[in-house]
Amino acid sequence: MKKFIALLLALAMVMSLAACSVEKAEEPAPTQAAAPEAAPEAAPEAPAAATEITLWTYPIGGWGTQETVDALMAQFKADTGIKVTVEYLTYADGDDKVNTAIEGNAAPDLIMEGPERLVANWGAKGKMVNIADLYDDTDKAEINAAALAACFADEATAYEYPLVMTAHCMGINKTVFEAAGAMEHIDEATHTWKSVADFEAAIAKVYAHTGSTVGAVYCVGQGGDQGTRALVNNLKGGTFTNPEHTEYTWGSEENIAALKALYDNPAIAYDPGIAGGDEIALFYNGTLNVAFCWNIAQQLNPNTANTGAGKTLNGDDIMFMAFPSDTTPALQGGIWGFGIFDNGNAAKIDAAKTFIKYFCDSAATADAVKAASYFAVRDTAEGADLSNIWADNAIMAEYNVLMPLLGDYYQVTTGWAEARTAWWNMLQQVGASDGSVEAIQAAVDTYVNQANGK
Repeated sequence: MKKFIALLLALAMVMSLAACSVEKAEEPAPTQAAAPEAAPEAAPEAPAAATEITLWTYPIGGWGTQETVDALMAQFKADTGIKVTVEYLTYADGDDKVNTAIEGNAAPDLIMEGPERLVANWGAKGKMVNIADLYDDTDKAEINAAALAACFADEATAYEYPLVMTAHCMGINKTVFEAAGAMEHIDEATHTWKSVADFEAAIAKVYAHTGSTVGAVYCVGQGGDQGTRALVNNLKGGTFTNPEHTEYTWGSEENIAALKALYDNPAIAYDPGIAGGDEIALFYNGTLNVAFCWNIAQQLNPNTANTGAGKTLNGDDIMFMAFPSDTTPALQGGIWGFGIFDNGNAAKIDAAKTFIKYFCDSAATADAVKAASYFAVRDTAEGADLSNIWADNAIMAEYNVLMPLLGDYYQVTTGWAEARTAWWNMLQQVGASDGSVEAIQAAVDTYVNQANGK
């Protein structure tokens, strides 16, 4: 019996071990833990849209006055949600303020001025954003060719988007010219001189009639120098730069002849004591009867006395004129628009681009142009007709006759700031010389070489 019980116990133990062996065998073999799946890389967040940007503007018509600009900015904010803080610059110290701000990393987001500053100066120095992406094929077809070219540093790089333009010209006291019998030398319909000889004959008659200087070659500084440059270049067919804008060419034989003709003319004086603004004041009060520093802004309001558009202080009629030329006059142009400083803030750059397209290429462009009191650089903007926005202003509508006479916008030539200084210094030296061809040539050579960095 005991043997039987022992046998049963032994059998039970064997079966128990077998069962344990089976359970062990069914257990999965240990393996290396699988690495957890990497979380997908998060896409970079788009910068938050900027809701506030800054604009600095030079005094370009109403864009230099707070009341006008406040109204434009209020509408822009209502339509886009972007607030614009504006600072108003003067030409006396505006460049210094901008340069100081750039050096202190405090430049504005936007600036309003011309290509000579935005393209040839700050753009060339790498301070501006390339905004070529704002121009589509339609824009390039619609914008005035001279204005378009001036805003591009090269085919793929633009530092300005233009809004308005004008043609600088000269003015005459029409009332005095009529009294002197000098109007026969003028084509009144086109506001041009019949020839250079007719210009000289007309001012000779006015000089005989008044007994005093008719016009002045002002040269105390660079103010209004677009007038003296255009006068000299047109008079004998000279140029100021080469077409490529790489060299100053005012030392040509044609320009030497023009400077001498002005020196020899008793009706014209070289005046080293006045700049363009002073000349306008003298013209306005009747001291001079010709102004070489003139444009639509003066024609609309010659003086802050507000005596009326196109009138002198004495109530005489002022007539705007192209510069005298024996071919088609080439007038110096004014082009103004917007550029963006590269402050490294993508959101503000995008907001500034929104600003530019809003005011330069949308239904709001007409208001922006009228605020400037100049002429649109295009006839249409996103389908909006800009060709007749001055139909209700007789002076602006008439002034349009000069716009086809816009010449090369050479103000983007390298060394422009230095060239302007050299130009008025040259005029001073010519005026102080004995008037011989040799003396004039020597003065011109000195300063044109200086402008060319020689």
